[in-house]
Amino acid sequence: MFLTLILLLSGLSQQAMAAQSPPGVECVVFNDQYMTCMWRSKEKLTANYSLYYWYVPPRYENRTLVVECKHYLQEGGINTGCWFNHSEIIQFRTFQIHVNASQEGKSLFIPTKGMKLQDLVKPAPPGNLTIQNISNNQLQLTWVSTYHKPSCLEHAVKYKSNKDTRWTEQLVSGEIFSFPSVDYEKYYTFYVKSKINQYCGTTQLWSEWSVPVFWGNIKDATEEQAPWVWIHVVLPAASLTLFLVLVILLIRMERIWVIFMPRIPNPSKNFDELFNTHKGNFPEWAGVSKDVVESFKPNYSESFCYVSELPPKEGTTPLWEGNDKPRAHPGHSSTPASSRSSGLSPSKNSYVGV
Repeated sequence: MFLTLILLLSGLSQQAMAAQSPPGVECVVFNDQYMTCMWRSKEKLTANYSLYYWYVPPRYENRTLVVECKHYLQEGGINTGCWFNHSEIIQFRTFQIHVNASQEGKSLFIPTKGMKLQDLVKPAPPGNLTIQNISNNQLQLTWVSTYHKPSCLEHAVKYKSNKDTRWTEQLVSGEIFSFPSVDYEKYYTFYVKSKINQYCGTTQLWSEWSVPVFWGNIKDATEEQAPWVWIHVVLPAASLTLFLVLVILLIRMERIWVIFMPRIPNPSKNFDELFNTHKGNFPEWAGVSKDVVESFKPNYSESFCYVSELPPKEGTTPLWEGNDKPRAHPGHSSTPASSRSSGLSPSKNSYVGV
């Protein structure tokens, strides 16, 4: 844990030092026509730097003329470089610059070193590339350079046929390249770039590649590229299109969707009108006519019958009380005498309906 903390702090300190370190100055002479010196960095600049330059005079001269940049290059209103025209460029003499700024009362400067401008030349790309047949199996590639001293240039040629997988690059001293072994069944592509040679400078700045030039049978090249196009372009595009069409059809066709994803029926939707629209009125929801509904209603009325118990008459005694019932003797009738004398039969109902 402690070691991890130390490594983290050291990494943060290195990033802070890199962020605080001033950007360097990079000067490039483009085809000996103009020059730019840029001090643009990865971090956003917040101060407007000023550039002053001078050439170290020969030994017999004691005067040094310091001149400020006349054409600043800006980004967002902040100076990020200086542009020099052809008259301000002097090769084979030491070029010195001083870049400084003032911010919040502090002086800022970018450290620089003396430069040899002949070592900073970046030529323009060659042009007017031409291919000629000089024999049955030999081609000759020529071009023209716009640099004012063509003898100070060296060149590089790269080429590849339609059947090759890698580029072949070859250095050339002049402005002629001979290709001795040519195949008439192939289709060739050529590029050329230039650089100041060791006799005129020590630069490593190559020009951009030229516009390509082609030679060969374009029909054979097209036939050669046809299988590649079918395999890498047509078939993937057709497969993707077919997949999208199938997905759209699967989504839109309800029958196929139900087969793969059957749905559980919801009975509430069938009785939605019964409870919401008809308020539970089943005959109305079922469409039964009013005449049929009225035929089931009763069209008569019944009078009520009230039942009450008559009170006992005075001077009469009940036939029995409690559990003491009269026992009948053999040979005698079980009917009490009081019942016979009163003329009442025990089988008569003692309730009267009113």
